[in-house]
Amino acid sequence: MPIRAVLWDIDDTLFDYTGADTAGFSRHLADEGLGGRYGTPQEALAVWREATERQWARFSAGRTTFQGQRRDRVRDFLGTPGMDDTEADGWFERYVTHYRAAWAVFPDVLPALDALAASHRHGVLSNSSSANQEDKLRRLGLRDRFEVLVCAAELGVSKPEAAAFRAACEAMGLPAAEVAYVGDQPEIDARGARDAGLLAVWLDRDGGRGPGPEGAHRITGLDQLPGVLAGDTRFGARSGIR
Repeated sequence: MPIRAVLWDIDDTLFDYTGADTAGFSRHLADEGLGGRYGTPQEALAVWREATERQWARFSAGRTTFQGQRRDRVRDFLGTPGMDDTEADGWFERYVTHYRAAWAVFPDVLPALDALAASHRHGVLSNSSSANQEDKLRRLGLRDRFEVLVCAAELGVSKPEAAAFRAACEAMGLPAAEVAYVGDQPEIDARGARDAGLLAVWLDRDGGRGPGPEGAHRITGLDQLPGVLAGDTRFGARSGIR
């Protein structure tokens, strides 16, 4: 079947999350007087990202709320399990101020969306919350590019579960076989999409992360995406449909 729509991941696919997190967190540490507490800024950032991964895994597993994982990231990073919610919220919001100031889309995003605007429909599937990602897409000037925004916090199921991908396809009114998914994570995004029956496109911007899941299309930039959609099926064979 021809691919009629593209579902997109957001963080580190459309939006340079890693760059914004790095810049914003470094500024936040300095403002909080924590610059030397964890050694170098790079070491502090590593501790923050470890805390983020631990708490995000709890959220993805349904063991806490979206706001709860934010609060616990702060407590985890600071080593203050008894910090109350108001204090944790305030600390996180001060970080977010710096993080938002560093927001940017990758340079290849708008050209890719422009190139595909007439040929494919577009939507978003994210493992975050709708409120968080709606605000982000609007601030980045991207929200009007997408018909639907589907997020794990509201769905109650996260990528790589097939149900998350299928719910996003249903939101677009299309079968999985007619939808591609583009994301930066080889397992959560590419393998999950492939197993759910979508065309899986793994965006490996660094170009050095290995071959990725079998059956997924690996690209190193979004300029390669139109060629994948025009010339390949989800099974990797050349398509006669142009």
